[in-house]
Amino acid sequence: MSELINSIDSKFIIEALIKIVIVFVIGLLSPLSMNWIERRMLALIQNRLGPNRVGPFGLFQSIADGIKFLFKEDIVPLAANRWLYTLAPVVAVIPAFMVGIVYPFGKEINLPYLGPTTLYVTRFNVALLYVLAMTSLAIYGIVLAGWGSNSKYSLLGGLRSSAQMISYELSLTLALIGAILQAGSLDLVKIVEQQSGWGGMGWFIFFFQPLGFLIYLISAIAETNRVPFDLPEAETELVGGFHTEYSSSLKFAMLFMAEYVNMLTVSILATVVFLGGWNGPFVNVKDYPLVGLLYFFLKVGFFMFLYIWLRGTLPRFRYDQLMNFGWKVLLPLALLNIVISAVIGVFAY
Repeated sequence: MSELINSIDSKFIIEALIKIVIVFVIGLLSPLSMNWIERRMLALIQNRLGPNRVGPFGLFQSIADGIKFLFKEDIVPLAANRWLYTLAPVVAVIPAFMVGIVYPFGKEINLPYLGPTTLYVTRFNVALLYVLAMTSLAIYGIVLAGWGSNSKYSLLGGLRSSAQMISYELSLTLALIGAILQAGSLDLVKIVEQQSGWGGMGWFIFFFQPLGFLIYLISAIAETNRVPFDLPEAETELVGGFHTEYSSSLKFAMLFMAEYVNMLTVSILATVVFLGGWNGPFVNVKDYPLVGLLYFFLKVGFFMFLYIWLRGTLPRFRYDQLMNFGWKVLLPLALLNIVISAVIGVFAY
């Protein structure tokens, strides 16, 4: 009996470690790949070449930039609070990576030596609540960076970011409540399974949650400080915003990495909650789990493409427009979506 328990424990530990490493590597490589894709796409939108020197098509440019970040001198401003200045990038990047352990990427598959394996690190009943808790911690890294740098530009960027994230995080959370009411669970796997009907197209975006999806999408872009909601950085106003005093060193690379990983995590959450996760048309993902995995990453790729497209086409909001839109437009619409979802839930179920 003890030998059986030990074998089960060892299998579980090995499987969990492999999954954690895979999730970490995906999070680590996504900023490098997304940075290259973004620069190339923006170049196409703006009718210029983009990176094309380091490697074929400039593929190694992001790697060269990463090496530069590792070896450049780390300059700390004399007036900065050294502890907070150093702690801020760590506080920003750790929650971004911690979210990945609960995201379900696909159905169960058979792997050599491991047998049937689930495509997520762990699963629990309040996984969505955990995701919201972790993503809300991102603001602390930005505020600490703005305050610890002891620079007026950094401080203004940190204050803007805190006000912006508090405002739009409320709408983002309320937008998810409609989907929670419809799924009847906070378990991300159950939420995906609830969208498997209608030939794999029973996604919540089509069934009763188009308004919730639109509110979530806008709020997610604002939460990650991307165009047209990039007021915390606002190069034309604040030099670089909250990271003005961070030289191009490892600390800046960590802040840069946190932004891109957060973009990836909110895209995955949108895919799981509103676009059916691994569910897709014409294929039974129970029989073809790898096709379900392909569907999943195509949906996430669509959201990442949308981030880049918006950056290349839209201007930045004014700060008063940003606040008015969040509190006077998105918040009432999010509350209306909850009411609609509750009424539909009463009559449909």
